[in-house]
Amino acid sequence: MATINDIGVSAAFNVLTAIAFLLAFAFLRLQPINDRVYFPKWYLRGMRDNPITSGAAVQKFVNLDARSYLKFLNWMPAALKMPQDELINHAGLDSVVYLRIYLTGLKIFVPITVLAFIVLVPVNWTNDTLESMTVVHSNIDKLSISNIPTGSKRFIAHLAMAYAITFWTCYVLRREYQIIADMRLRFLASEKRRPDQFTVLVRNIPQDPDESISELVEHFFLVNHPDHYLRHQVVYNANKLADLVEKKKKMQNWLDYYRLKYERNPSKRPTTKTGFLGCFGSNVDAIDYYKSEIEKIGKEETEERKKVMKDPNSVVPAAFVSFRSRWGAAVCAQTQQTSNPTVWLTEWAPEPRDVYWNNLSIPFVSLTVRRLIIAVAFFFLNFFYVIPIAFVQSLANLEGIEKALPFLKPLVELPMIKSFIQGFLPGIALKIFLIVLPTILMFMSKFEGLISQSSLERRSASKYYIFLFFNVFLGSVITGSALEQLKTYLHKSANDIPRIVGVSIPMKATFFITYVMVDGWTGVAGEILRLKPLIFYHLKNFFLVKTEKDREEAMDPGSICFDSCEPRIQLYFLLGLVYAAVTPFILPFILVFFGLAYVVYRHQIINVYNQQYESGAQFWPSVHGRIITALIVSQLLLLGLLSTKDFEESTPALIVLPVLTFWFYKYCKHRYEPAFVRNPLQEAMRKDTLERAREPNFDLRTYLANSYLHPVFKGGDHDDDRYSAVDEDGWMEEEVIVPTKRHSRRTTPAQSKYDGSDGLSSVPEKS
Repeated sequence: MATINDIGVSAAFNVLTAIAFLLAFAFLRLQPINDRVYFPKWYLRGMRDNPITSGAAVQKFVNLDARSYLKFLNWMPAALKMPQDELINHAGLDSVVYLRIYLTGLKIFVPITVLAFIVLVPVNWTNDTLESMTVVHSNIDKLSISNIPTGSKRFIAHLAMAYAITFWTCYVLRREYQIIADMRLRFLASEKRRPDQFTVLVRNIPQDPDESISELVEHFFLVNHPDHYLRHQVVYNANKLADLVEKKKKMQNWLDYYRLKYERNPSKRPTTKTGFLGCFGSNVDAIDYYKSEIEKIGKEETEERKKVMKDPNSVVPAAFVSFRSRWGAAVCAQTQQTSNPTVWLTEWAPEPRDVYWNNLSIPFVSLTVRRLIIAVAFFFLNFFYVIPIAFVQSLANLEGIEKALPFLKPLVELPMIKSFIQGFLPGIALKIFLIVLPTILMFMSKFEGLISQSSLERRSASKYYIFLFFNVFLGSVITGSALEQLKTYLHKSANDIPRIVGVSIPMKATFFITYVMVDGWTGVAGEILRLKPLIFYHLKNFFLVKTEKDREEAMDPGSICFDSCEPRIQLYFLLGLVYAAVTPFILPFILVFFGLAYVVYRHQIINVYNQQYESGAQFWPSVHGRIITALIVSQLLLLGLLSTKDFEESTPALIVLPVLTFWFYKYCKHRYEPAFVRNPLQEAMRKDTLERAREPNFDLRTYLANSYLHPVFKGGDHDDDRYSAVDEDGWMEEEVIVPTKRHSRRTTPAQSKYDGSDGLSSVPEKS
C-alpha cells in the first residue's frame, strides 16, 4: 500500500515528467521543421504557410530567432484568448462542448474540494481508530472515513457532505445542460444550409416483386408526403468497388511520384521492384509498371461498377430521402410512417461527412443478431480483463511481488525502489493494459452496424465507460482490498469480513491517486507534446511522402478520439464523487487534471485537431447521464460504508439521495434532451421561411443532387473522372426513365419521374 512518501515520490516524478513534456513542446513547436505537426489544422485549411521559405538552409529546420524563445509559454494565454463564439466558428460546436466537460469538472470539484478540506479532513484526522486495528494502512488513510470509530456521531459530517455534494452537482449539471441545449439550438438556427437538414434516412424498406427499391421509395413518398418530397438516393453495396477505387488511388499516387522524380532527372528512368513493399521481385520501369497496374485495376473497377449497376442485389433496402423544406424532413424523421412499426423506419440522416458507408450495406434484420453477439462478447471481455487488473493490483502489494519473485526482495526493500513500485508502477501498468482497449471496442461497435462516425464513437465511449466502471474502479477496489487484507480475512470470522471491506475500500484511494497522476498529469502533458505524431510525420515525410497530397495525409491529425477520451474523463468524475466524502485527499489531484486538460485540449482544438464531422453536441445527454450515474454510485457506496460503521441512523437519510438524484435525471431528460434528438418544427419552419424570402430562386434539387451519393461514385478530390465510378451513360442521374409496373401507381397523386414517355402506361385498374 502506498504511503505518503510513495505518493510524494510519484508526484515528484510525474510533475517533473509533465514539466519536461511541456518544455519540450514549447521548444519543438518553435522549430520550422515541426510546424506542420503542431499547427496542422491551419495548413489543412490553407490559412498557414511554412514560417520560413527563404534565407539560410538551416533556418528551414531550426528557429534562429532568440527572441521567440523568451515567449515560449505564450501558447497558454493564446489558447484561452479565443472567445467561445469564435471558437465555435473555428472548430465546431462538438469541440466546444467537449471542452465544457472539463469546465464542468472544475465547477463541480473546486467548491467540493474546499469544503471537504475545511470540514472532513479535520474530522477524519483527529482520530486514532486505524492505529488500534489490524488492517494494513498508511498515513494517508488517516485522512479517510476509515479512521473514524464505529457508531461515532462524527459521521453526521459525512452525511451532510453527501447532501452538499449531491445538491451542488445537480445544480451545476442542470445549469450546464440548459446552457448547452441553448447553444445547440442557436447553432442549428444560425448554421448555414446543410444537406442533412433536408434529408432523412429510410431503412428496412419492404421488398416488392413488381418494383425496384428506387421505384418503391419514390411512390411511397409521393403518396404520403406529396407536398414535400423532393428526391431520393438509394444505397448501394459498393464496398468492393470502394476497395478497388482506393487501391487505384494509391497506384496513381505512386505513378505521380515517379513522374515527378523523372522530371527532376530525365537522364534516368526510375525503377521499382514488383514484389512485397517494392523490396523483392524483378526490377522494372516504375512508370510503365504503375501505368499497367492502374489500367488493370481500372478494368476490374469497370466490371465491378457494371455489376453494381445491373445486379438488383447490390441495392440495399435503404435510401436517403430529401425534402423541399426542413419542416418536411422533420415531420418525416420524427413520425411513424406506416401501421407496421418495423418497416419504413425513418431517422435523421447523418451529415454526409459523418456517414460510415461500410455499414449501410448491412441488412437491417441482422442488426439485432449482431448486437446480441457483441453484447455476449463484451461481457466476456469484461470478465477476462479481471486477470490483468488483478495483476496490476498485485504490483501495488509488495508482499505479493516478494512472494512471486523472492530474488527481488533486497531490491524491492530499497526505499526509492519501494516508493517507485507502490507510487508509480501500478498506474503506468494499468494505463498500458488499457491502450488497445478502445480499438477493440470500436471494432465491436462497427460490427454492430451503426451508420455514422459520431454514433460509432458514442457507442464505443459507452462500452469503454462500462468497462472502466466494472474493471478499473470496482475491480481495483475489490481485488486490491482482497490482496492487501488477505491475512486479516483469513484470521477473522465471516461476520467481520463486510466490516473489514468497508474499512479497506476508502484505502484504495492511494492507488487511484497514482493513476490520476500518471494518466491525468503526465498523459495530458504527453498529449500536447504529440511525440508519436511527431516521429511518424518525419518518418513518413522522409520515406513515404511523394506528393503534396501525401504530405497533407501525413500531417492530418484527425478528430479528437471521443470514444477513448470522454470515458477517461468520466472515470475522474466517478473517482471524485465517490471519494469526496470518503477520502477527500484525492480531490486536489483530480482538480489539477481538469485544469491542465482544459488548457491543453483548448490549444489542441484550435491548432491541431480537424473535426471530421459535426453532430451538434449530440453526445451531451450521454455525458450528463454518466455523471449522474457516478453520483448515484457514490451515494450507494457511502450508504453501504456507513452501514458497516454501525451508523444505522444514516440509512433513512441517505436512501433519499439516490431517489432525488434519479428524479433529477428524469426531469433533465424530459426538459432538455428533446433538443438533442428532435428538431422543433417551429424552428424548422422559421428557417425555411427566412431562406425562401432571401433566396426565392435557390435550386435545392441541384444542391442536394450528389450529397448522399457513395464516395466511389464521385470524383473525390480530383477534378477529372479518373476515380469516378459513374459512367458516360449517366446511370445515376435523375433523367433515367424506368417504366412503372406496380399496381399501387394508380393512387399516386403526382407525376412520377418513372412514368415513361415511351407510350408505356400504368397498369389499368381491374374491372
